[in-house]
Amino acid sequence: MSWLDKLERKFGRLGIPNLMLYIVITVAAVFIGDVLFSVQGISLSGYLALYTKLAVHGQFWRFITFIFVPPTTSIISLFFFLYFYYFLGSTLENVWGTFRFNLYYLMGVIGAIIAAFFTGYGTSTYLNLSLFLAFAFLFPDHEVLLFFFLPIKMKYLAYVDWILFAIQLILGDWATRAAIIASLINFFLFFGGDLIRFIKNKKKYGRQQRNFRREMKNNQNRYW
Repeated sequence: MSWLDKLERKFGRLGIPNLMLYIVITVAAVFIGDVLFSVQGISLSGYLALYTKLAVHGQFWRFITFIFVPPTTSIISLFFFLYFYYFLGSTLENVWGTFRFNLYYLMGVIGAIIAAFFTGYGTSTYLNLSLFLAFAFLFPDHEVLLFFFLPIKMKYLAYVDWILFAIQLILGDWATRAAIIASLINFFLFFGGDLIRFIKNKKKYGRQQRNFRREMKNNQNRYW
């Protein structure tokens, strides 16, 4: 029995069904609040964003509310963002079950908070990206329309993200590196074992292919 199975048996009843729906609705509500309060010079997102100096000095709600800060000020961009991530989250919940999806998201939140202590500011960017990476790992051949007209498989978009991560890890400072690693803790905890098995199988398959080609070459030389 895996550690996930043990946790689910013990705490499975604590899962929140349709978690992504509640998050999407709240983000939309905050966006509307930003628009309404902007005429008074008030930023609702500013009161919810995770600034670690403020959070550790009494504004503890910021450790949670930062996940509700809209990622854009464009209503069109926000619509597609919320639709896409609701699709990702609801699909993952259907595949994993409510508890496991909740746990994955919670671990992503914790990772984002840890990252915030390195950078001074918390963002849900990598948290949301971890949902995308999980979906791409489970459904690599699922196609989406890039720029609304170009069909592309999820695995290729994921490859681009991993390449960008690698570049940031190489060129970024230590705070950036720590933030990236911390923000992806949930992905590696959930899929680390599968990744290791995939790499081992890839190496084994490659070794078998090389042996096969070597035998074929030897047989050809023998007959010729």
